[in-house]
This record gives sequence, structure tokens and C-alpha cells, in this order.
Amino acid sequence: MFSKILVANRGEIAVRVIRACQELGIRTVAVYSTRDRDGEAVRLADESVHIGPAPSRRSYLNAAAVLEAAKRTGAQAVHPGYGFLSEDPDFAEACAGEGLVFIGPPAAAMQRLGGKISARALMAEAGLPLLPGGLDAMGPAEAQTLAGSIGYPVILKPSAGGGGKGMTVVRDPADFLAAYARAQATARMLFGDGRVYVEKFLYPARHVEVQILCDGHGGAIHLGARDCTMQRRHQKLVEETPVPGLPADLIDRIGDAAVRGAQVAGYVGAGTFEFLVAPDQSFAFMEVNCRIQVEHPVTEMVTGIDLVQAQVRIAAGEPLGFGQDDVKLRGAAIECRINAEDPTRDFAPSPGRVEEFRPPAGPFVRVDTHVRAGDRIPPDYDSLMAKLVVWAPDRDAAIARMRRALAEFRVSGAGLRTTTGFLRDLVDTPAFRQVTHHITYVDEYLGQAGRTESTGSGATSEVA
Repeated sequence: MFSKILVANRGEIAVRVIRACQELGIRTVAVYSTRDRDGEAVRLADESVHIGPAPSRRSYLNAAAVLEAAKRTGAQAVHPGYGFLSEDPDFAEACAGEGLVFIGPPAAAMQRLGGKISARALMAEAGLPLLPGGLDAMGPAEAQTLAGSIGYPVILKPSAGGGGKGMTVVRDPADFLAAYARAQATARMLFGDGRVYVEKFLYPARHVEVQILCDGHGGAIHLGARDCTMQRRHQKLVEETPVPGLPADLIDRIGDAAVRGAQVAGYVGAGTFEFLVAPDQSFAFMEVNCRIQVEHPVTEMVTGIDLVQAQVRIAAGEPLGFGQDDVKLRGAAIECRINAEDPTRDFAPSPGRVEEFRPPAGPFVRVDTHVRAGDRIPPDYDSLMAKLVVWAPDRDAAIARMRRALAEFRVSGAGLRTTTGFLRDLVDTPAFRQVTHHITYVDEYLGQAGRTESTGSGATSEVA
């Protein structure tokens, strides 16, 4: 086992990794930008190293600075969290070149799965079902011909990147070429890679993902599935497990497909395979996230397995120590992402100083956060402030507990707004309660007159 790990991230995931390491008796090193000098991760870690100014490209994305910090402090391994360098195979190789263990999948597996085009091709070879679409990069004319052959609507997706960023739905053939040019420009700006591909846009559909764990000894399992259907512009808002409204045998088939895909790719570590499920309960592979997911706590709540500690143990060369039959899911868990955003202004970022921060408490309520009263939410990074997770014996009880917890959340600060009230409204909609929602439901819900004016009666999402 490692004696010291450098955590190459910030915010709540850095805090989460540090705490997991502390429970394993591992010393930690936090890296921080000038903006995060007083952050919670810096306070909790055994050591900390300043790696640059606020902009990510000069700090958290500066691989050379991160590696130098690891060498200077004598760290044996680097945990990248999610985002930033977590899915960069070049960084994983650079870690190996410096004698450091990258706590994530092998660089070769990330190369195969990191690009959506190459991942689709590999999963086709593995026999996973795919939506109609391209398996190679193509020019606009060829892409337009393909779109016509598979039928509109289609979706244009960047090959690089993740998190739903840069995706464009095209419903009218007359709009295709202009949309394709915009999608290429967006992909190039966001990810430095202008390649996009065409895929059939499935509507309505559910977004279901499978958590996998693979060790370096041939062990490979899945830990059930999560429903991530509640999204706004392809960005997840609410996640839950088990997946409601779908039969257990379908979830087993999706889970088995994810494990098969991971084995074909030579995957080692924790990862997530994402799928779309049609109303007829057919399913199709979408992409792989080669890292720990933001929503991993819901899986931990129903399985009792610490996924971050599992990552560390696997990276240290240990076998899983349990098999598929040992994974038992108990109860239901729901996660809501609390963002510093203003729902009344199209969810514009709402940075500012936090004067009051009182998260909810009570039985089976978990809050993963890096925020304390007195902190400043900066404009430089993602707006995620906290992840609110609840567990209950069944889904209805979990929804009731989530609504209570959201109402109890107290955040205040000059000009600061959060999404707590909006989320409370969302989990109380008939569509969510009755499991009739789909991946574009939230955008349609917001499109109804006056929806963006709601922040949830009784919830303190607006603060002055």
C-alpha cells in the first residue's frame, strides 16, 4: 500500500479523496492554485503545494507543476479525481515516467475509450449495442449523408471531452451543415480537438450508467446501475440508484455488457459505462468515463463499498477481494448537485462570498462539500458547491428525505444564489415521482411559462 498520495484536484472531490486516504492510513499532499490557498483540501491534507495562479491551465491542468509537486513531496501515487487531468492518457504516461502510480486506468485503455469515436468502434467489436451513427471522423458532406440515411433527429458529439459538453441536436436537415460547423468550432474551443461524429438522437430515452471495478488480476464486476436522466442541456442534475421503472433482468444485461466492454478494453480501476435506454427497453452504448464519477456516492450508499478506497487498493496492486455475487444493493439513494447558479437567470454562475453555510443533517443524509462559511465561490472553476445524497429503504422514502434535506439547506451570501429550491421543485414533479421523465424533460419543464422564476417555496436557494 502507498504511504503518500498527491491529490491532483480541488473542491469537494479533493476533500473526498483526502478523507478516503486518511482512513487507509495514507498521508496526503494537496495541490492548490492561488485562488484556493485557503481551501478545505489544503486544510485537511498533511502537506500542500502551490502550483500556480487561478486559471486552470496554469495550475490544475499544468501537468509539469503537478508532477514536480509529487516529486518534491515524495508522493508515490497521484489521484486525479474527476475533471482536469483525470482522463488524460499523456498525464498517466508522464506519471509512470516519473516513477509515480496514476490512480486510474492504464493510459492504453484511456486512449481506446477516451475518444467517443474510438470507444464506439471498440464496443462494436465487443458486441455492445450501438445507436446508428459513425464509427470514424468524417467531413461535413459525408456526415450530412450519414445523417440523412439514419434519419433525423440526429445528435452531433465531440469525439474528445465529456460531461455532455458540446453536443448539438439537429432536427431539420436544412440546419445540418451550419450545426456541424458550430459543433466543430465548439469542440475545438473546449477540447482542442475539432472531430465530431453523428449519432441517431434517441427520444424519449433514459440515461443509465453502470459503475464498474476491475483489478489487475482479471477481476471485473459492476456495482449496479444509476439513473442520470434528470439533465439540463446534457448536464446531470439528479442521480439515483437503483434505476426505477426498469426490470432487474434488463439492468443485469446492461451491467454484463459494461463488464464485457471493460474487459475488452483492458480496463483497470473504477469507471463508468453510459447507456441510453429506449421506451421499448432496448439499450445502446454511449460512452465511457475513465475516472471516478461525480455521482459515485449513490452507489456507495446502496452497496457499502467505498469506491475511492477501492481505486487506491487496485492501484496498489491488490485484488478486488470480492466477486459479482457478493455485491448486494440495499435500499435507494438519490443525489442532487448543489451549484452556485441562478435559476432565474438561465442558471448563470453565481460566484460570491458565503456568509452562511449550514448543510442538512439527520439520519442517512450525506453532504460532500468543500465549502465553509467565509469561503468565496470563485468564478474560475465549476460551480458545484456540494453534493447532497440521501438513502432510504425505498424510493418514495428517499424522495421525501431529499425534499426535507433540500428545504433544510441554508446558504447565504451577498448576491449568491444556488439551485436548492429548483431541485426541490424538480424531485417533486409528477414526472420524477412516477418515472415518466426522459433526458430532455428538464429542458421542456423549463420551457414552460414561468418555470425559471421558481426557486421552490420554503427553500433558501436565494440569498441576499
